[in-house]
Amino acid sequence: MIKTISFLAFFLFAISVWGQNTSRNITAKYITGSIQVDGVMKEPIWQTATPSDNFWEFFPTDSIRAKNKTEFRILYNDHTLYVGIRAEVQGNHYVVSSLRRDFGGATNDNITLMFDTFRDGTNAFMFGVTPYGVKRDVFVSGGGSGENSLNTAWDVKWQAESKMYDDHFVIEIAIPFSSLKFREGDTSWRLQCYRWDIQTNEQSAWGRVPQSQLLSSLAFSGNLNFEKPLGKSHTPIAVIPYVNTMADKDYDSGDANTKLKVGGDAKFAIGNSMNLDVTVNPDFSNVEVDDIFTNLTRFEVLLPEKRQFFIDNNDLFGSYGDVYNQANPFFSRRIGLARDKNGNLIENRILGGVRLSGKLNEDWRLGFLNIQTAEDVKNAIPSNNNMMFTLQKKMFSRSSLGVFLINRQTFKDYDFVPDSQKYNRVIGIDYNLASADNEWTGKFYLHKSFQPNDTKGNFSAQATTTYLKRNLRWIIDMMYVGEDFHSDLGYIQRTGIFRWGNNLKLMFYPKNGSVSQHGPGGEILHYWKPNMDFRQSDHRYQLYYEVNFTNQAVLDANISNHYAYLPFDFDPTRSGGVPLPKDHGYTYNQYEVSYRSNPAKLFSFSAESSGGQFFNGQSFMASTDLIYRVQPWAVLSLNTRYDAIRLPAPYSDADYWLVTPKVDISFSKSVFWATLIQYSNQRDNLGINSRLQWRFAPLSDLYLVYNDNYFVNNFGPRFRSINLKLTYWLNI
Repeated sequence: MIKTISFLAFFLFAISVWGQNTSRNITAKYITGSIQVDGVMKEPIWQTATPSDNFWEFFPTDSIRAKNKTEFRILYNDHTLYVGIRAEVQGNHYVVSSLRRDFGGATNDNITLMFDTFRDGTNAFMFGVTPYGVKRDVFVSGGGSGENSLNTAWDVKWQAESKMYDDHFVIEIAIPFSSLKFREGDTSWRLQCYRWDIQTNEQSAWGRVPQSQLLSSLAFSGNLNFEKPLGKSHTPIAVIPYVNTMADKDYDSGDANTKLKVGGDAKFAIGNSMNLDVTVNPDFSNVEVDDIFTNLTRFEVLLPEKRQFFIDNNDLFGSYGDVYNQANPFFSRRIGLARDKNGNLIENRILGGVRLSGKLNEDWRLGFLNIQTAEDVKNAIPSNNNMMFTLQKKMFSRSSLGVFLINRQTFKDYDFVPDSQKYNRVIGIDYNLASADNEWTGKFYLHKSFQPNDTKGNFSAQATTTYLKRNLRWIIDMMYVGEDFHSDLGYIQRTGIFRWGNNLKLMFYPKNGSVSQHGPGGEILHYWKPNMDFRQSDHRYQLYYEVNFTNQAVLDANISNHYAYLPFDFDPTRSGGVPLPKDHGYTYNQYEVSYRSNPAKLFSFSAESSGGQFFNGQSFMASTDLIYRVQPWAVLSLNTRYDAIRLPAPYSDADYWLVTPKVDISFSKSVFWATLIQYSNQRDNLGINSRLQWRFAPLSDLYLVYNDNYFVNNFGPRFRSINLKLTYWLNI
């Protein structure tokens, strides 16, 4: 046993430290004055800074230097980091989707910098700018290599301006040190700079990145060296009050309300690397509405968190658990929502909360969250205290070991809350594996939940490893979730299962032609029920082929064999008809084909179709997403999806339509208007959300938001609201 543990420890150490030894370097020059950020780089001091260029091409190939030259220089004084960039182009046909902040990196010409200030290869601050001077700021977690590694909801104060010419454009950036977290006395950060040159279909990076990896991966960063050690960041206290006037009417119940809400947030810096966030009576009415979806599965669908209070260092809280998001002990969207006595999901007001997160030192990170929600006796919803504590230690070069405690507890005794639901607690430990060159990644965790009179068992665990080389990706995964494992503040798709899977993909890179990468793959995935003598619950056997074209178009096709055992009655149509009976298994075959066109064109589209057998019947799905840009002022899109289910009598058939047109207009870099219409006959809803935003000062906004919802089957008003909200970011 000791030998086995020793071998495992050596294995984890070896693949964690193995990596590239060559890194690029650039020196930031210290200055005593300041730079006027105007996109001109006219100050003579710019010419004394050391330039860096010679970017490596990443796409359509990764074996040559970039055809279009990109050069950047870095200056800094005691308060601000300055970056000057000159990028050559082959024409002035720039591709920009809009003037709205936090643009999509893959659909806009842009240059992006990532600052890994703690040199941990795991977290970084990302700043991107388009040739039009549009900004995006992103918090990078998970080494920049995961599906949810880039969080665009993170916002800080900084400046950027640009100037465009026929054969090049210039960008100047000023980032206050108070907007970053780092160690006092630092002399070096890790840095990556990459460029999307969509008009000539080239992606390139300062630090060379293999095409099998993601361009945003922190594993391939170089070094940013400072002439003089950095001082304290002097982060100010930020107070962000809001005032919101709202009027709404629920036509189903007849309730109408007019109210005035006042509240706000405050941000305090604890040293150079910790944040303390405080919120009082928060209001999230300005948050963009969730996309409506058609759900034909047996499970709840996971939706992303968009609320600003939960964003800073969100990976400290939300990255625990299953790497495929089927068993995560903490999911912040649970806070502020609750089910009433009829089982309907409704808003549960947040009274206030605190959130402490950040770096303790070079190797340790800490997170603490405590939020109190209001009671709603009318709907049988108690007041709950929601808490999470997490501590994470860096291991080897880019890996980490984390522990956490989650507690959800009713604030007082309620007659409508049974003893078994008065609290729920989860403890756990996670090891996140990431080798220096990102060839080995993985997750190993063990979690346990506690409920009143139910403390035995209740485990969740996973061991998964991904091996990624230029021509090969291999994933091995095992996960277990006990029948009695619960996390009231988490997302647990299902309990009482053991999952085992293998996924193998081959990748080929033609030297010439219209294809940049292609290859086949296969997956074997099994679920068993341990409490039913390991009876098979589900399986999926899949063969697929993916083709990536040099014009950025993508074609995917797969065929799959499914088995599903129903432990409960289930109506796939969710129409209230006769359900498929429980304790019965179904085997069926399906196909899926999808295509996404070149996103650089003014008109682009994606199309997808799937179908075949479905339980004891047939299914068919077809969807399209049409996008047209009136550059750079507007983006017009239309998403449609049609689902058809045909089941034998006495089970129900279904024809579901989901139609979503959207208009997103940028009047300037500070005034925006977006209108989204969502029609779903499965949900019996036609929804309209229209939002006018004026950013009158940095991170300070005036919103006018109108929501209107109608019943589809018997057309008539359902719910309507309008609100005017003012938020102001004040630094003290």
